[in-house]
Amino acid sequence: MAGVTPAIPIVALDCPDTDAALALVATLGETCRFYKVGSELFAASGPEVVERVRGEGCDVFLDLKLHDIPNTVAGAMRRIAAMGIRLATVHASGGRAMIEAAVDAAGADCGVLAVTILTSLDRAALSEITGDPNVDPADSVLRLAELARSAGARGVVCSGKEAPLVRARLGSRLEILVPGIRLPGDSAGDQARIVTPEAAVHAGADYLVLGRSVTAAADPRRAMEIVRHRLQL
Repeated sequence: MAGVTPAIPIVALDCPDTDAALALVATLGETCRFYKVGSELFAASGPEVVERVRGEGCDVFLDLKLHDIPNTVAGAMRRIAAMGIRLATVHASGGRAMIEAAVDAAGADCGVLAVTILTSLDRAALSEITGDPNVDPADSVLRLAELARSAGARGVVCSGKEAPLVRARLGSRLEILVPGIRLPGDSAGDQARIVTPEAAVHAGADYLVLGRSVTAAADPRRAMEIVRHRLQL
């Protein structure tokens, strides 16, 4: 992919506990040095799993998707930043004041990413949530991305389908993290808007989150090597 800036692959530690997470980190070894800790694992293991993964020399993306009043989110984000987290998420729909509070509390070393529209939501689901039968997911993503940028977020989380629109509208002013990455032939699972690693990079992604395509593979390390080869890393 000559001329395209390589994206950073992040593997989701969708594991039940710290031991399972560390086993996956050990299996992947040098093929992955950046991991996502989500709500399930953090609820089970708390800050310990972050400390242990960072202790293996890896960066951590803490994906808790905070959404609360600004003061509460700021307090949580200060705790998150103190753990040495590299990236953390809030919901863009929490509003400008909440995003600004999160960014201020996170400081310079912890990047705040604002989640736009979840990749599990399609037009029908979004219509049900908003009460608007004509709602357009792409328009909603762009509106929330512009809000996130103006509120000081480092970047946004959006699907690979909307990433080119965000990049075209906002250029390099926002980093883009794309979840829902699947290798060709993989099941979509509970994701409604998925893309391949290459498509996400060409769409403008700075970070790619890989889940079951790697973690549920018969040989996770080999699956990760395939991803890296496809990304020419």
